[in-house]
Amino acid sequence: MINARRRRFGAYLARLRRDARKSQRQLAEMLCQVSGTASVTRHEVSRRERGERVPDVWLSAPAKARALYLDRVAWAHTKAGNASSAMRTLSEAHEVMATEGSQEAPDWAYWVSSEELDVMDARVYTELRRPLRAVPLLKEVLSRYDPTHTRELALYLSWLAVALADANEPEEAASTAGRLLHLTADFPSDRTAKRGRFVLAKLEPYREVPEVREVLDMHTV
Repeated sequence: MINARRRRFGAYLARLRRDARKSQRQLAEMLCQVSGTASVTRHEVSRRERGERVPDVWLSAPAKARALYLDRVAWAHTKAGNASSAMRTLSEAHEVMATEGSQEAPDWAYWVSSEELDVMDARVYTELRRPLRAVPLLKEVLSRYDPTHTRELALYLSWLAVALADANEPEEAASTAGRLLHLTADFPSDRTAKRGRFVLAKLEPYREVPEVREVLDMHTV
């Protein structure tokens, strides 16, 4: 029974790779980049696709853990420019979360929820420049997000500003950027500072719009 489940897992991994039109070596390189390690090789991918050396814990992973794994795969597809594979994998992550039962999730996955998957979806859609999908999701998330979580709120605002710019809504993008930059002025964070600079660069083509020019003049040295 366990061996059959390992083979099914291997077949699933192979299908994800083929959908992305990647070789085993390319998938190994992508997984190394996403995980920040150099331990995944082509041979390791090949063995796992055959159902070999698949840890038992992967076969019985709780829904939250599997959904998080699928989200990481979707993000790897996104960074590789595989839009259709990324969106299909996001859909699979939501399907997995919908099957969540009583099985206890690991401590490190405590934060994974359907709402957090919406945030992940929005990040992917923003990166893929699909603003018609990203903007409604981000607005819904921000409407109910705890404002005391300043760092996360700033990141979500940065994605919304970028998505609005991609949607050719410079006035609203400028308003969102202003809110983001006001928020990040009160606390130091390299990541949010970097996102702020990215948002300002995204607004630059709209400098002739008064609302955009005001934000750029206030925050660009």
